[in-house]
This record gives sequence, C-alpha cells and structure tokens, in this order.
Amino acid sequence: MTTWLDVPADHPFGIDNLPYGVFSTSSDATRRVGVRIGDVVLDAGAVAAIGRDAGRVGAGPDLATAWQAPSLNAFLALGRPAWTIARAWLTEILADDVHRSRVEPHLHRLDTVTMHLPIEVADYVDFYASEDHASNVGKIFRPDNAALPPNWKHLPIGYHGRSGTVVVSGTDVVRPSGQRKAPSDPAPLFGPSIRLDIEAELGYVVGGATEVGTPVSVDEAADHLFGVVILNDWSARDIQAWEYVPLGPFLGKSFATSISAWVTPLDALAQARLALPGQEEPAVLPYLEGPAFGLDIHLEVALNDTVVSRPEYAGMYWSPVQMLAHLTVNGASLRNGDLFGSGTVSGPEKGTRGSLLELTWNGTEPLTLGDGSTRGFLEDGDTVTISAWAPGPDGTRIGLGEVSGTIRPSP
Repeated sequence: MTTWLDVPADHPFGIDNLPYGVFSTSSDATRRVGVRIGDVVLDAGAVAAIGRDAGRVGAGPDLATAWQAPSLNAFLALGRPAWTIARAWLTEILADDVHRSRVEPHLHRLDTVTMHLPIEVADYVDFYASEDHASNVGKIFRPDNAALPPNWKHLPIGYHGRSGTVVVSGTDVVRPSGQRKAPSDPAPLFGPSIRLDIEAELGYVVGGATEVGTPVSVDEAADHLFGVVILNDWSARDIQAWEYVPLGPFLGKSFATSISAWVTPLDALAQARLALPGQEEPAVLPYLEGPAFGLDIHLEVALNDTVVSRPEYAGMYWSPVQMLAHLTVNGASLRNGDLFGSGTVSGPEKGTRGSLLELTWNGTEPLTLGDGSTRGFLEDGDTVTISAWAPGPDGTRIGLGEVSGTIRPSP
C-alpha cells in the first residue's frame, strides 16, 4: 500500500501503521484525536466532519463526533466493527490522491503539535506474563525456593493498579516516598525510595464495554483489544519489598505508570502475530484455551541515551487474549479505556532483561553508562526511554513510538 504523502517506504509510521493519539496545537488548544502518518498528524475528526456535514455518513458510525472528543474513549465505545470501518476509511483517504485537496489542510507537522494522554484510563491492571522475568525475580528474592510460584503456569497473575497515575510519555516522574525496611534495619524507615526501577512492558487498550457478570472468552477477547502502547510501570523496589506481603503491590507501584502517546491498532500488528512459546505442560484450563497468540515485538531500553537492554516480546508466556479472558472470568466488566500491562518483558539473556532489578541483579552488578557513571537503580535526573517496533507487510517495520520519563527529586 502506498500513500500520496511524501513518506518513505521504510518509514516506521507508514500507511500500514496509522496509530491513534490525542493532540493539540498552539493555534487550537482543543484536544482531539489525531492519526499519525510519517511525520505528520491528521486531524481525523476535522476530515471526517467534511463528509458528515455534507450528509454523506449514511448508516455508518459517527466517527467525526468520536474523533473530536478529548480522548479515544468515545471511539473505543463504538466497538470492533467501527474500528475496522475507520481504519479502512483512513487508509483510503491517505492512499487515493482524489482525497488530497480535502485532507491536506488538516495535516499538522509532528513538531508543531503537543501530544496528550490518549485515553481516559478507566481501570488499570498489570500482569506478570514473562516466565523469564518471573523466574529472575524468584531467584533474587526467594533463592532457596522454586523460582516460579506454583500457580504461575496455571493462570496469568496480575494486580490492580491506579488508573489516575497513568501519564503520557514525556511527563516527569517524582521520586516516591514511603516506608522501607532492609533486612538489617531494626525498624522501618520513611523517606524517598532509594531503589527506583523501571519495567519495560506493552500495554493493551480495551474498548467495547461489557456488563458486570459477563465474562469475555478467549475467542471474544480480540474484539475488545483495540491497540497497543509501550508502557513503563515505574517501581520502587524497596517500598514494594516491605509492603507486598500479603496483599501485593501498593505504594511501590501506584505513583506513576507512563505510556506512549500513540496507540498502535491491533490490526496494524497482523504480521507480528506468532504462536506462544509454551503452555503444553501443564495444559491450561479450558477457559484459557482458544486462539491465543503472541506478538513479535522488539523493545529497546535506553538510560540517559545508553542502550541497556533489548527485550523480546515474542518470548512472553501468556497471550493478551488470555489475560483479558482471565481478567473477566469472575464476571468483572470491561470499560471503554481500560488498560492492562503485560508485565515486564524479559528474556533469558542479560541483555534482554526489562528491569534494572534484573539487569543489575538487585543492585549487586551495576550497569556502566556511556559517560562512565554506574547505576544500580535510578538517580534523580535520569531519563529512561523505551521504544519498540514490529514487523509489517513486505519487510517494513511498524513503529510503536516511545515512552520516556525523567526522574525528579522527592519534594
């Protein structure tokens, strides 16, 4: 597929990608939905309104109204059939030169727009879907026990996070404070975290709300998975270690979760789908059976411009459709704008681990950065950037953009 725009064939944001975001400009502070192609942003609602106002929408979904909203939530509410129609329409107007005169006035250079949080996050859940990550954590914290907990290969483990602290890429992250207690401390201390970490993940954006008491099966789950963001689930390991028994993560996780500004539609990742790497033994329970798939997505983690890891999502044990099915199997509802994280993406080699906890083996093997400094965990002023890409049609790449954040001192 080609476009009438001046976009190189190997551009990671070509016409086979078309991710969604929310943007504003200096001349119009209104937040509205944009679609990226190359290095420009299409004001999707403005172009869709041309047909709507001329009475040419017919019985189709009212995309103009959904895209003129300040988040993607209204569009997510339209559901899978509307998402498919929208993608086909966007592809048509950006591929066929006959639409150029109407579309071109509504294109904005990427460097002239401000990007915002793309969704109003309804509920946020974080999973634990990497066997390598779970095994590494077990070896670090439970060296005398089995690396994996006994339930790990039977269900996608997760916890509920705090939706109100999900922020868009580029937002500074304030170092959290809380209680911590090292094994040698006679009593807990209160103060800023001294073991601040990252977690390189993918996040899944959900639409097509359901009613309480209505589970979503593995077969149905893909109809609710709109798209993918890159996600950094910042973690205060010292706060987390003291608080997490018996109920799991709380303040060590809830202070900030960063996501990329662009939501890559699941439809753009058709070439990246692959078989899951395991699940033959033990076999999953029947409600987790079905058309589960993995994704061939390549992540890169940079700390102050030094690449420290290249995690591979293809090795993840649990599929996003299984995670969503498990999330709802008890009757929990889905809401438009729900977000769930994959959990840290880690591989078997040191250079593919997705957290500093693993990369430095809990601070005992510090990383050396390009400027010669070393890190066990994050210091104030550090900037972490996670980027990702997936294979596209005919050898192209589908860019997922990046998520970046800089650590600011605790007040």
